[in-house]
Amino acid sequence: MERSIGFKERRYIEELRILTRSTAVDCIIDDRFDRVIYVIKPGDMGLAIGKKGENIQRLSRQLGRRLEMVEFAEAPEAFIANIIRPAELAGLAPPDDEGKVDLLLRHREDLGIVIGRNGCTIEKVRALARRFFDLVIDDVRVAPGADAEPASDAEADHED
Repeated sequence: MERSIGFKERRYIEELRILTRSTAVDCIIDDRFDRVIYVIKPGDMGLAIGKKGENIQRLSRQLGRRLEMVEFAEAPEAFIANIIRPAELAGLAPPDDEGKVDLLLRHREDLGIVIGRNGCTIEKVRALARRFFDLVIDDVRVAPGADAEPASDAEADHED
């Protein structure tokens, strides 16, 4: 899928490269949530973040916006897992009739993390999944039986 990167995005990518010596694959300027989302080349995340987040803080002050960084992955599931980390992705549901897919999570507690304040995290997932893999993310659900596994182990211990 071909992505177009505007002048401002190129400038932001270059600022990141100069400051951190890391490579950004893409950059999205999200005015709705007043942030810049960098998609970082695999293996360059440590360079991009810097010691104790120093690089992110410096670049954020320089650009005057909040920064978010996501490590790129070739597989859609791995890439989405990187976006929603520390929440655990169980997988993607098969596409429905309209071609929309649902995110399946391992734990019910992760729903808040994936949705984010005012929906900012799920909107980031939707934008990046569409941009890189032409996936339309519809809903976020807990995978069937995902929360039941640890509970059933505990119940089995009590039955003995």
